Amino acid sequence: MLPFIAAMALTAGQRLDYSDYKLVWHDESNKPGAPDPKNWVFEQGFVRNNEMQWYQPQNAVVKDGHLIIEGRRENVANMDYVPNSKDWRKAREHAEYTSACLETRGLHEFLYGRFEIRAKIDARPGLWPAIWSLGVHGRWPLNGEIDQLEFYRNTILANTCWANGTWNSQRTPYARFTNRDPNWAKKFHVWRMEWDEAFIRIYLDNQLMNETDLSKTVNPDGSNPFHQPEFFLLDLAIGSTGGDPSKTEFPARFEVDYIRVFQKVK
Repeated sequence: MLPFIAAMALTAGQRLDYSDYKLVWHDESNKPGAPDPKNWVFEQGFVRNNEMQWYQPQNAVVKDGHLIIEGRRENVANMDYVPNSKDWRKAREHAEYTSACLETRGLHEFLYGRFEIRAKIDARPGLWPAIWSLGVHGRWPLNGEIDQLEFYRNTILANTCWANGTWNSQRTPYARFTNRDPNWAKKFHVWRMEWDEAFIRIYLDNQLMNETDLSKTVNPDGSNPFHQPEFFLLDLAIGSTGGDPSKTEFPARFEVDYIRVFQKVK
């Protein structure tokens, strides 16, 4: 476990140097309505991890300068339902919750850079907000997964995954944040990733959460998944690893102020 106050954290008043960087893509959530179709596509239905939510586009909206992903407790018919199916995605006749997952897949993909997302998460039981990315080539996990944020079961995680399921996962108890600030979850925070040919470093409010040495992230075939472009995903999952949402009041909100990608000037 990395120390919460890491050696690479910025000191008070210190600013990041952007002199060698240029902004190559961003979404500032400044146009009310549906998320920008030039930036985002949507997952649909039951997707992964035996999660309880049905993903649908109508649970994401841009309002008051924020991209809002809303989890709701509502009954939705599973259009793929097959009685007695052994596939969990088809075995459920209904979903009891809905939410949204947005991707830049096929629209915006990035290899290396500085990635910043300012967001506010809902840190209550059963909720599983995430900011993550996947490599564009290969099947999971050989394509490489980077989790700038996962929250569930009173833990904030920063992870990388590759090969046949090798994880570098750093878990920080949520209490470390709320002990310093009881209103932590009511505020926006900045998740940042610094990714180059040698390392992936993930920060939360300038505190180093995880570091991955890319000389060690080699797949069985000799390829390195973190030397290829990745696309972004933003989602609010419900249940499964996220825990039991039955006593949580809905709606729940995962709000994103902006997402910005900087790359070094060549």
